[in-house]
Amino acid sequence: MSTSSYTPLSGPSGAGTAAGSGADAARPRPITIRRGTGDRAFRGLARGSGALVLLMMALVGGFLVLRGWSALRVDGLKFLTTQQWEPDSHDFGIAGVLTGSVLIGLTAIFFALPLALGTALYISEYAPAFLKGTLISLVDLMAAIPSVVYGLWGFLFLEQHVVGVSRFISTYFGWIPLLKVDGADPHNALINLNVYSGSTFIAGLTVALMVTPIATSVMREAFSQAPLGEREGAYALGATRWGMIRTVVLPFGRGGVIGGTMLGLGRALGETIAVYIVISIGYSIQPHILQAGTSSVSALIANHYGAATALDMSGLMAAGLALFVLTLIVNFAASAIVARSRSGSVSEA
Repeated sequence: MSTSSYTPLSGPSGAGTAAGSGADAARPRPITIRRGTGDRAFRGLARGSGALVLLMMALVGGFLVLRGWSALRVDGLKFLTTQQWEPDSHDFGIAGVLTGSVLIGLTAIFFALPLALGTALYISEYAPAFLKGTLISLVDLMAAIPSVVYGLWGFLFLEQHVVGVSRFISTYFGWIPLLKVDGADPHNALINLNVYSGSTFIAGLTVALMVTPIATSVMREAFSQAPLGEREGAYALGATRWGMIRTVVLPFGRGGVIGGTMLGLGRALGETIAVYIVISIGYSIQPHILQAGTSSVSALIANHYGAATALDMSGLMAAGLALFVLTLIVNFAASAIVARSRSGSVSEA
């Protein structure tokens, strides 16, 4: 237990101390903090845990650099610009798969953000008290479902029900380059729907359901910490429930919304099994999200790891290093944004 004490600076009252009493009263009194054994132990444990996390991150990064150095030395900067994977001919790179990872992650967040935001607001602000605990447990349970289950669901169920949606979008919105599908004739009723399967769009939908529970939990926790006084003040000024949410809860929870979204994006960028099951793997840059054929860094590693040669394995480690750096950038950017928000500053206090 921490205790504090101070040492009085003014001497006993008398004529000899009257002259300096004014200066002594204005001088701040030194405070001595005496930390108990429990406080010192907790402080040391917290510092040690933080240092251990940083050490583990450094070790992971160092391992990837060491194992991927052979490929980086052979290919140099071309490793980031080449769109094919042929390590035996010394012509390989991750331009296509890295672009695919980013597109799948952004597609997943595009659908996960409104779903997570609405779910978090309903649980924290609208759900009855007897139902709130059950909903929280269900959301947490969804986050614990293995990735392979989501992948099989996306491949066996979602894909066959979404290709029609993909065709509709490409038919009426194909003038947008991102939504265009090469080789698809919107006026041909007998078109082979395989041109829409295994796409970035379907993989993004699958991953969106995986990251929604994580983002929902972070947002709900931020919303629930909105100050009660400000809530009551909004009601006292005549605000409706939605008006209170719009003026109090959402501004306060902005850090939680951003943090949950970026945390979900980090998860989406590194997802392996679900994406590997759903997509049709290709190594070139595929900017059309509705068209079959895409890939990701994690799916590349899963596809080639079993039969990799020495140089191939080094290239896979270099690809993992690129994904590791990309994920760190996303997480650090999210942390900086959250720390500047009200909910972020309160959570860190």
